[in-house]
Amino acid sequence: MNELQGYDIEDLHVGMTATFAKTITEADIVLFAGVSGDNNAVHINEEFAQKTMFKGRIAHGMLSASVISAAIAGKLPGPGTIYLSQSLKFKGPVRPGNTVHATVTVKEIIAEKRRVVLTTECSVDDVVVIEGEALVMTTSRKTSK
Repeated sequence: MNELQGYDIEDLHVGMTATFAKTITEADIVLFAGVSGDNNAVHINEEFAQKTMFKGRIAHGMLSASVISAAIAGKLPGPGTIYLSQSLKFKGPVRPGNTVHATVTVKEIIAEKRRVVLTTECSVDDVVVIEGEALVMTTSRKTSK
């Protein structure tokens, strides 16, 4: 693999893993609210959020989960990968300033269809905050990229 070309299906094996980390900033949260239209007060209003079970603002779940997409697109399988599906289970909050570590692991390879099943997990300070599974389509040396 290099920066411009991901792993081809022929290069993958079960158990391969990669991690991408991103610190979720105040700007990320505000920009995500604007782009997505999700202006839930728990994300953008500290006074409101203080009265919730979270006792303060939290990042959007989908913003936090987007770090998984970065791990898939940039690391494993990497550039050229097409996202087909993703399941998510939100297990804990991500707060402004937290660094989200997204880890993807090859669980299953369906070579004839160029499909790969990945386990996906996001953690903050070694605490799992999101877990799930992704199905992606990879590139192949046997077909055009």
